[in-house]
Amino acid sequence: MTGAGPGISLAERFYREAVAPLLGRVPHGAALLGDGSEVLGFDDGVSTDHDFGPRVQLFLPPGTDPAPVHRLLGGLPERFEGFPVAYVDTDSHDGQPSHQVEVTTAAAFFAARTGTDPADGMGVADWLLTPTQILGSLTAGEVFADPDRALEIRRAALSWYPDDVWRYALAAGWLRIAQEEAFTGRTGSTGDDLGSRVVAARLVRDLMRLAFLAERRWAPYGKWFGRAFAGLPVAASLTGTLDTALAATDWREREHALAAAACVVAAATNELGLCPPVDPSPRRYYTRDIEVVGADRFTVALTAAITDPVLRGVLDRLGHRHGGPVGTLPGTVDQAVDSADILCHPDRCRALAPVLGLV
Repeated sequence: MTGAGPGISLAERFYREAVAPLLGRVPHGAALLGDGSEVLGFDDGVSTDHDFGPRVQLFLPPGTDPAPVHRLLGGLPERFEGFPVAYVDTDSHDGQPSHQVEVTTAAAFFAARTGTDPADGMGVADWLLTPTQILGSLTAGEVFADPDRALEIRRAALSWYPDDVWRYALAAGWLRIAQEEAFTGRTGSTGDDLGSRVVAARLVRDLMRLAFLAERRWAPYGKWFGRAFAGLPVAASLTGTLDTALAATDWREREHALAAAACVVAAATNELGLCPPVDPSPRRYYTRDIEVVGADRFTVALTAAITDPVLRGVLDRLGHRHGGPVGTLPGTVDQAVDSADILCHPDRCRALAPVLGLV
């Protein structure tokens, strides 16, 4: 999800032309990572109306006194390419105008956003408690200087889930589908068309999130979710049926489109080779005249293939649903929780460890 949009290009020029010359021989790395639409390459003219301007992060070697660097940054120009260099970013400097050159270390920067330093290794809890939107923001963006490879090492560590964590996230995503896939038809058949539409929209979102997992891409937050999805290779096979599911005025058409879309994602899941293949064709929900893909079959197959002892402990601790073969899988933090006031704060995400069965 990296890109070279206007904000990224502005940041690189700002660093090379205005910031780097002030630093002389001071060892440092430089990048634009983390928050901001420009990090994903999705910014446009509208993005410049707030919290926008020339900015960059400087990464000092561990143990370096940042005070001399801050003094050198006093030489920044008042404006750069027509933008004020000191401007308001509502998330920093208490909302007061300031230059947006963040001086930090790689370890501190990544730990502030994930709750851990990825260079020390990512454990199961670290993966499950870090939202994909955060992982995406740290592996997108651009690196302008990295002489000690401090950024490269950490970004590589966050590039994708280990296979068993990947299996677990996929299994939990399919379980979310299983929990509601029959409801589009059930609500529609009782005359509750609004309820059927709401369920369909939820299922569309969950299928899109599964598509990100199948494509090994971190899903961004809601504003850019659809745009990033459109860039996935599998989107070409999914977008039409998902559009139909959302636009359908008849619940039968809606249900059929959702089942067709689920089959595409199911086939993509099979192609990963993370578990024995599961028949992706639609089927009847018990004896009812309702069409589903039988999503829980993927949950069972994927969880059965997990061997990681920590994840096996999570599965054992949470147990099975109704005593059957399907486990209880809350999944990753952003599969279990959908609140910006949680997902944007690593400490609050980490506080959910008991909810996810990690302790």
